[in-house]
Amino acid sequence: MPDPFDLLITGGRIVTPKGIVTGDLGVRGETIAAIGADLGPAKTTIDATGKFVMPGGVDPHAHIEQMSGMGVMNADTFETATRSAAMGGTTSVISFAAQPKGARLADTVADYRALAQRGAMIDHALHMIVSDTDVPNFAADLGALIDAGHRSIKVFTTYNIQLSDAAILQTMQIARAHGALVCVHAETDAIIAEAKAALIAAGKTAPHYHAASHPRMAEIEAIERMCRFAEYLGQPVMIFHVSTTEGTAAVRAARARGAPIWAETCPHYLFMTEDILHQPGLEGAKWMCSPPQRQQADQEALWDALDAGDLQLVSSDHAPYRYDETGKLSAGPDAAFQEIANGLPGLETRLPLMFDAMVSKGHGGPEAFAKLTATAPAEIYGLQHKGRLTVGMDADITLWDPEKSVSYGENDLHDNVGYNPWVGRTITGWPTDVWLRGMHIVQDGSFNATPGSGAWINRPTLATQPTQPQRQG
Repeated sequence: MPDPFDLLITGGRIVTPKGIVTGDLGVRGETIAAIGADLGPAKTTIDATGKFVMPGGVDPHAHIEQMSGMGVMNADTFETATRSAAMGGTTSVISFAAQPKGARLADTVADYRALAQRGAMIDHALHMIVSDTDVPNFAADLGALIDAGHRSIKVFTTYNIQLSDAAILQTMQIARAHGALVCVHAETDAIIAEAKAALIAAGKTAPHYHAASHPRMAEIEAIERMCRFAEYLGQPVMIFHVSTTEGTAAVRAARARGAPIWAETCPHYLFMTEDILHQPGLEGAKWMCSPPQRQQADQEALWDALDAGDLQLVSSDHAPYRYDETGKLSAGPDAAFQEIANGLPGLETRLPLMFDAMVSKGHGGPEAFAKLTATAPAEIYGLQHKGRLTVGMDADITLWDPEKSVSYGENDLHDNVGYNPWVGRTITGWPTDVWLRGMHIVQDGSFNATPGSGAWINRPTLATQPTQPQRQG
């Protein structure tokens, strides 16, 4: 008789890449050992009858313990951010190592890895934010870091950390040579600057004018340009946080041409419009993010693009700032929109929001939900043992009660932000239990992990890449 399983989850609807299996899932050590019926004895048995057994969520876009371009520190440490993520059903996160101007990338990555090693309570990797290609040994450092497993790079086309087109092409060429993915915050700085200046000159500085300061054309132009860069070099690019109908159309057109493009969107673009910014006083600052929320027609276009596979992921873009003098109001109680830090918390709410829409309300179903929020991000970013419930994978498991409804309150998240941007919204379907590599870190809503218990995820290669056309010219 084989040794008993360390954990046996019985009677659940197990969502695997090959379909939904009603039966048992057995875990030995840190890995999934078996999926089937009547698997046998176990040291610990969990009855999952009536529940979905899902892969732990993979959130590939979160800002943790990071200084913003405006000089405002995120509200969350790795400890508070990963606690929040786990309570929302997420077991792996990719955050950012943001290069300050003049700093060597190797030093930046080492600093962020130390922060994560100390505090993270789920498994984690890093994207490298490149803001300065003129530092000594930039190309050699970047190439060595990619070879060491840091296989994704983020660049900006706007803000005070933007790169010139020449520097973006240089960074893409290094990524291409070493096998990395380049991720882009794609908005055209000149368009934003012109729109912002006109609003300020007219005295239109309330938080709701933030939306007008980021015209949709800024996103459209930058996405189209980055798609052409990717096409020219044959270098895979991920377009972050697509928010507009036209942005999705640009991605669709580029992929149809064979350009190596992936793209994501976020729950605040799927479920909010810019009307959320219209609040009394400065309250609208809580919902300011970049790009801003758009219109209902854009929401519909984003869902269509997800359904069609033109957009591959939904990330949180967790960018947490408290609504006080340490965060959103760092410029004072009368701050103008251009003085307010952009971003809202999302690590804990991404999966419940998407489960409610996709499983409870039937927009795609449980298999599409698992693929969009766990399997696809793990595959695209090279998290080789994450995102799927199959034998041999890490035992990262989330148990979902499809009948449980929760109404979000004013401050009921487990981060350090102090408010919930989804206050008043009722969710049906709830993550009750979470295992990280076989460790029961969330048990019936109680959190059990300790700081530093999360592990670094090495990425020796990217698992898949879109078709790479031949370089032109």
